[in-house]
Amino acid sequence: MPRPPRCRRICSTPKVDTFCPNGSRDAEPILLTLDEYEVIRLVDLEQQTHEQCAAQMDISRSTVQEIYESARRKLAACLVYGKPLHITGGSYRICGGQEHSRCGQCRRTYEDRKHNTDHEGENSMKIAVTYGGGQIFQHFGHTAQFKLYEVAEGKVVRAEVVDTNGSGHGSLAGFLMQQGVDILICGGIGGGAQTALAEAGIRLYGGVSGEADAAVDALLAGRSATTPMSGAATTITHTARAGTPAVSTAADITAVTDAQGG
Repeated sequence: MPRPPRCRRICSTPKVDTFCPNGSRDAEPILLTLDEYEVIRLVDLEQQTHEQCAAQMDISRSTVQEIYESARRKLAACLVYGKPLHITGGSYRICGGQEHSRCGQCRRTYEDRKHNTDHEGENSMKIAVTYGGGQIFQHFGHTAQFKLYEVAEGKVVRAEVVDTNGSGHGSLAGFLMQQGVDILICGGIGGGAQTALAEAGIRLYGGVSGEADAAVDALLAGRSATTPMSGAATTITHTARAGTPAVSTAADITAVTDAQGG
């Protein structure tokens, strides 16, 4: 059985993930993975050696070489054949500033985000909910949409539905990080996705069902009356911990939060 590929460490997702030449909107796009994008950024833009790039991405130099050659071929094809380029997918994890011994840029990004959060107030945040037809979509990795809620002073001030553009398990955490999400409410979610969210600094409430709007309202009502949003993370899962009720509806978020003392 082949060994699974090592998850490549990247600083962040790109600010722009789609490029399209004039008159080529209907052409089939070339897909550049996030790890290929990161190698191009580090080697061609930051002028790092392959050895430095390998250390930052936590992979071997030979893997950097393979990724680099693949990425350059794709970029050349876009230029020569005039095809659109879409940056998506890949085998990667977001550093998010928590592995700063090898990645100074991530650390700066993390500190900047923390500084902004500290000065915006405890109740200023963005909540994402896996979304489908007004309900909480029950499979995180297959969700086609998120509903994003901007919250200020404990109240929703803006909400919008955004498409994931085909992003799967491996890239949804990066997508949410790019959107500036602080909290995720969802249905079922695997261990790998939970790890990716934790590395991205996104607090998780999993195993929740019901209406998306009601789940957010319940979370805000429970939190605003108890601990601030900057408190310790609480994870709600299908399997309840000892003395904690399992979550099956949106309204149970408040009950579980209170039962856990936070």
